[in-house]
Amino acid sequence: MKVLVWIAEATWPACIDTVTEIFADAEVRLLATVSSELVAQAAGARIGLWGRGADSNPVAELAQRAAQDRLAAAAARLGRAAETQLRTGRPEREVTAAAAEADVLVLARDGDLSRLGPRSLDKHTRFVIDHAPCRVVLVWPGTAPDLASIPAPPD
Repeated sequence: MKVLVWIAEATWPACIDTVTEIFADAEVRLLATVSSELVAQAAGARIGLWGRGADSNPVAELAQRAAQDRLAAAAARLGRAAETQLRTGRPEREVTAAAAEADVLVLARDGDLSRLGPRSLDKHTRFVIDHAPCRVVLVWPGTAPDLASIPAPPD
């Protein structure tokens, strides 16, 4: 079985722990993404502030380095062989495309974690869940809220 794990910035430890608990014998690929939109916006802001004099994009370099560091930390936490991959682009599109080669995608909720419901997913995660071409394991990155957090039904 091929398991793809989305190594998102704040939620990856819960995903790795789930893989360790549930998919002990699976072939694992760890995927981190760098948002091309975020990098472009930061580059535009930098040009606006300091002009076009520099060729390098320190924001892109920092984002790449941070993603590589997350992958390394995730691989260390997993404690077994795993392929790592870093993709740049629209995160939701990159994860969905990578999921085409997996049997299972493991990712975590990353929105409003104080209550149960659809707002516990941000827009990128919602897109991936809706479009993933494989099975999806959705993880709470901590303790799930109590059932009392569900809104009352309409009258």
